[in-house]
Amino acid sequence: MALVNIKIEGRPYQVEDGITILEAARKCGYEIPSLCAFNHGECNQGSCRVCLVEATGAKGLVASCVYPVNEGMEIRIATPKASAARRTSVELLLSNHSMNCQQCDKNGKCELLHVAKLTGARENMFLGEKTPVTVDEISPSIIRDTSKCILCGRCVARCQNAHGNGVLSFQNRGFATIVAPAGNRPLSTSPCIMCGQCVSVCPTGALTEKSEIALIDAAMAAGKHVIVQTAPAVRAALGEEFGMKIGTPVTGKMVAALKRLGFAKVYDTNFAADLTIMEEATELLGRVKNGGTLPMITSCSPGWINYAETYYSDLLGHVSSCKSPHEMQGAIIKSYYAEKNGIDPKDIFVVSIMPCTAKKFEKERPQLQHDGIKDVDAVLTTRELGDLIKRAGILFRELPDEEFDQDLLGEYSGAAVIFGVTGGVMEAALRTAYFVLEGKEHEAIKFEAVRGFDGIKEATLTLGGMEISIAVAHGMKNAKVLLDDIRAGKSKYTFIEIMGCPGGCINGGGQPYVRPCFLPNEDADILDTYKEKRAAALYSEDERNSLRQSHNNTQVQQLYKDYLGEPNSHKAHHLLHTTYAGREAFID
Repeated sequence: MALVNIKIEGRPYQVEDGITILEAARKCGYEIPSLCAFNHGECNQGSCRVCLVEATGAKGLVASCVYPVNEGMEIRIATPKASAARRTSVELLLSNHSMNCQQCDKNGKCELLHVAKLTGARENMFLGEKTPVTVDEISPSIIRDTSKCILCGRCVARCQNAHGNGVLSFQNRGFATIVAPAGNRPLSTSPCIMCGQCVSVCPTGALTEKSEIALIDAAMAAGKHVIVQTAPAVRAALGEEFGMKIGTPVTGKMVAALKRLGFAKVYDTNFAADLTIMEEATELLGRVKNGGTLPMITSCSPGWINYAETYYSDLLGHVSSCKSPHEMQGAIIKSYYAEKNGIDPKDIFVVSIMPCTAKKFEKERPQLQHDGIKDVDAVLTTRELGDLIKRAGILFRELPDEEFDQDLLGEYSGAAVIFGVTGGVMEAALRTAYFVLEGKEHEAIKFEAVRGFDGIKEATLTLGGMEISIAVAHGMKNAKVLLDDIRAGKSKYTFIEIMGCPGGCINGGGQPYVRPCFLPNEDADILDTYKEKRAAALYSEDERNSLRQSHNNTQVQQLYKDYLGEPNSHKAHHLLHTTYAGREAFID
């Protein structure tokens, strides 16, 4: 990209032509107060007016988040006129904002309070009527509180950019404007897929996950046998909640913290990820050999499943019947583990630590219950786990590295670890499919063709004399391309992996917030590289693991020998597989 010469506060700089003033200022070492955390199409309206500056060639003040730089431009950030205008903009936002900061989920990470401090916003400068409030707490995944919404539109843009959905939009006009599903109806009766991407970009507490910490407190108080399991992506991000750099793997410290929190067992969902591969790979090979419905599509991402049920219910026969890994683990804990330990399943309470808000919705599905007993009883996001650890007074960074409990469900492979990144489920499945069809391990172990963050990745492989075409998509906007081809009868693929969140679980809606203003020790390009850094943490754990293929997990092998029989057996289907149903009624 061509460079242009600009001046900021009288000092000369060279920056890329066409980038916004806000981006240019950040690259040159200036922080313009802003509510644009993701300045890549996620907040491009310039409506909040918090980032106003003076610039040559412009008539009056300009919103630096949308105004591009050009050759010879001189930018003034700290003039009395610009400073006063920014302060007034923030004061106007505060005048229509709920101020219960002490109880707010965003306490300590609120971008509105951050810019209020930067601009010197004064208290109660504009008093009067406030917009009528909607508090939607019906969904098991997400709470929406319009009293905290500043109408920045970041959630609207994220839903559209990631999924091509318009679930959230600006409703009403003028003073009555709110962000809501059509008709201001609850998220639970809208086409929302519960992925939480809107939560991940909300600058205030207008959108938050629905906390289930109280459920765990109650279970422990009632004397339940409380078991916790952690998804692979959690270890790649939990450290961020304690000031550690993005991409720092914290598996050992996470386990140590969970043990100090009093859980009866601390297991890794990776065990069930290996189990998932055994079931899913067997299902795929069965479809290929027996003329079953192809392409088969993975079923690990509950956000994707919600999307399929809502918009593509006619294609549900293509989706693997396998439960997601944490639900498989819950089912095995409340059957195999319970039997081995002589515990009534009703007395076991399973907690899943997930990077995902859709998992909260998933655990409530009636298909994931047996005799009225849920496979999983509570789901905490990575952020909630951070809160739980802090509440207990545990100094996370000073913890030693400890190991997961190793009995019955403790072993896992490197293939399971990479489930947390887009392409990981596909790669894990290919490692096992290669062994089954070729009779030997894949020498390179890695399948590079399915790695990376391209919206759609594809490859053709020859396994056991069969040519298998595969594809990987993340974010429903990308998945839609593949799904429309299937619907039109034009798909060339045998197996497709779909993840609901852009980048996969490492960028799930329950992961720590990525905001430059709260990450002073991170690189300037953190918004562009955080997914890669979290992914690298998972790939590095895969590399360190001596066991790297799911079919070589000896405890999974023992589970089949002692309890399930073989992959896709009648008992395995009863415990580890599920069904889906259309949700078209929720479409606008």
